[in-house]
Amino acid sequence: MNLQAFLNPIKEENKKVVASKRFVGDDGKPIKWEIKTITAEEDEALRKSCTRNVQVPGKKGQFTQEIEVNKYLGLLAVSCTVSPNLNDAELQNGYGVMGADSLLKKMLHAGEYTAYLGKVQELNGFDSSMDELVEEAKN
Repeated sequence: MNLQAFLNPIKEENKKVVASKRFVGDDGKPIKWEIKTITAEEDEALRKSCTRNVQVPGKKGQFTQEIEVNKYLGLLAVSCTVSPNLNDAELQNGYGVMGADSLLKKMLHAGEYTAYLGKVQELNGFDSSMDELVEEAKN
């Protein structure tokens, strides 16, 4: 086994995607957004921030963990977005929102947002459906 292969993995390039055809450059073409992957450690932190304890019905004192899927996906998209800078105060003020997650949801139409989430998930290697990921997170 070649230990060097694990010590020097291939550097992954960020990907440029069109999140919306409504944002165009001077040339009239849609501006591409830049997205990146995150580590499993970063993903775990996101999942933890979106997980809450829910009491099991009829079982006093027993709780199960539930992930807020929409919140998780929004935070995943924000964490993976390199450009535009969703944390830019001027951009947030321009849309009248506070927070990168709110900005992303305000900038994109519903279908655009769903497609963007799909691109982010695909880049990060999520080949499973979100339902399968939710089940995995519960275990």
